[in-house]
Formats: sequence, structure tokens, C-alpha cells
Amino acid sequence: MQNVPEEWREGREVRGGGGEDGRMGEILVKRKVDSEMKGDGEKNGGSGGEVAEKESLMMELTRRVQKIIKESSWWERRGVDCSILAAAFLCLPPAFLLLGSSQLLSFSAGMLLMGVAHAAITVKGTHLASHGALSESQAWGKFWAVFFIEICGSFSAQAGVHGHIKMHHAHTNVIGLGDSSVWKVPFLPRTIYLFIAPLAVPIITPLVALAHLKGHSLALVVRTVLMVTLGLYSQYWLLIHVSGFLSPLSALLCMLVCRAMFSVPYIHVNIFQHIGLHMFSPNNRPKRIYQMTHGVLNLPRNPFLDWIFGHSLINCHVEHHLFPFLSDNMCLKVKPVVSRYLTEKQLPYQEDSYLNRLRFFFHKYQELMVFAPPITELVGVQ
Repeated sequence: MQNVPEEWREGREVRGGGGEDGRMGEILVKRKVDSEMKGDGEKNGGSGGEVAEKESLMMELTRRVQKIIKESSWWERRGVDCSILAAAFLCLPPAFLLLGSSQLLSFSAGMLLMGVAHAAITVKGTHLASHGALSESQAWGKFWAVFFIEICGSFSAQAGVHGHIKMHHAHTNVIGLGDSSVWKVPFLPRTIYLFIAPLAVPIITPLVALAHLKGHSLALVVRTVLMVTLGLYSQYWLLIHVSGFLSPLSALLCMLVCRAMFSVPYIHVNIFQHIGLHMFSPNNRPKRIYQMTHGVLNLPRNPFLDWIFGHSLINCHVEHHLFPFLSDNMCLKVKPVVSRYLTEKQLPYQEDSYLNRLRFFFHKYQELMVFAPPITELVGVQ
């Protein structure tokens, strides 16, 4: 656990009441830039000298980012990412048709196309939908969250949004709250954990979703079960009636392969960007800008994963945690401003390669994953 220097610590006397954690959660749920600025402004009340300057760092950075947002078109703010998701859906009809081919090359192309489309929809789509980054309308935001997370992703929208927005983003790398990855199976050997067990994610995901429905209203439970069932059965029905699969078992196997195609890098990305970095106690946590810059890491540009998973999960993860309401394309656009600002202020801007992080986890698996503190809350959908 990281010891927090005095100048890093959160102010506890915040005007307006509600506590720092509650206010931060409210900021993240509202996803508004002005809320970010107001939040950091409140911290400055009653402070002076060097501490006041340090407390205004997030507000200053927010102003710079807000300026870029105001100068950006709708296409830059949302259109690019909506188009990528639309392209993923347009890949599905030819994928189903190719899967009906008796030629191995065409069938393999159909599997690959289906796997790529499914990964883009269920990782990039669910992530953007959980943050409300696909629409400025709250009503449409809720609709897209249910559509992408429940129908496409086979998970609970309520649990996903709560775990990812209210826990992981509000309490990034805080032990017991938003401390690391949900994918912790300490009894597994490192090779199985890193390269084989993730293939079971498509099976585990709906089961975990059902487990998180306990204690919720009957209406929410019924909706989630119906939406998850609709998504799974739709793909199965299309494989039988469009692709021409002759047996239920072969259709289910095809579904598993397509859905698990990118589950290994998905799990890797999930753990690489937080675990092994600075961790903080719930009662001794830093201010937001220090928390995010010390507890979040960017991976380098990867054309394939950038398009499938999204910039905010790959090469702009620091930017995403500082400004979680931005779309993938906007995270990429503000990246030079954020990296330059953090460098100017002598704050860390952590980056490392995929292979370096893989070697790091492989050699320090016991320390990072087996003996790590237990997770007490769902961290959420990446």
C-alpha cells in the first residue's frame, strides 16, 4: 500500500456536505466537465500557498480539456466511435453468411469476422455505454447501456454501471473498493490464469450477472434475464437458420469460439493497467489527479486493439480515468494536452508496452495476484 504524502491527501472539509467519496461518485455519474471543475474548486476553499496551487491542478487541466471539447464537432465527440460500432454491426450479416459456407477458408473468415465484431460491440460498446458516451441524452444513454451491456454483453447493466462508474472510477486503486481487476483466481497457476482460463469468460459472464441480481427488484431481475436471454438466443437462432448449423451443439460451440476470441487480451488489458501500480488505503487516499496519475497506465498504440477495444482502454487509459465521460476518439484528441500538462507539472504519465507488462505479471504473479488484498466490491465491466 502506498503511503500518501501530506500534499497529496484529500481535503475532508468539503463545502456542501456529502463527503469526498460521495461527491466524487456524483461527479462521475453526471459525467459533466463543469462538475469536475466545481469539485476541484471546492477543494481550494480555505487553502493557501503551495497546497492551494497543487489542489488546483485538476481544475486547470479540466479547463484545457474543456476548451478542446468546445472546439470539437459532434463527429469528433461521438460520431467516430458510433460509426465504428455501426461498422461492427454491419459485419454481422456477412459473418453469418460466411459461417454457412462449406469451404474452410470462407468459414474461417466468417468466424474471424464474427469474433472481431462481437469484441468491438461487447468491449468498446459496453464500455462507452456504461459511461453514457454514446449520446448526450440521459434517456438514450440508459437505453444504450441496457442494449450493449445486457443484450450484447450478457451482463447486468445495473451491476456493470455501479461497479465500473461508482466503484472502479470513483475509487481507482483504493484497496477494497476499486482496487484492481475482477479477474482474480489465485488458486490457478499463472500460465492457466493468463492464457487458458480467460477463454471461459463468455460462460462465466452471464452466471456472474445472475449472481449480482440477488436482492434487486423483481422488475430489474426479469428485465436483465430477458435481455441476456434475447441476446444469446438471437445469435443461436441466426446460426441455425441463417448459417445452417445442423446441431445445437455445433452452434453453441461456434458461439463460444467467437465470443472467446479476444478474451485473453481483454483480461490482460484489464489487469495490466492498474495492478502492480500504487495502491491506497480508503482512509489515506490522494487527491484525484495524483490518484489517477499514479494508479493508471497506458499501453502503446495498437491499431487492432485500438479499434476493437477503444483508445480509452488501450493507449488513453490515463486520459480516460481523468475524464471518464469522454468518448474514445476524444480521449485520443486530448491525449497530447494531458501528457504535456502532466509532464510540465512533474506528475507521472505512466506508459509501458504490452509485452513488458505480460513479462512483469508472469514473473510476479504470486505477489500481484495470489497474495494481493481481496476485492470486496465488483470493479466492473472494462
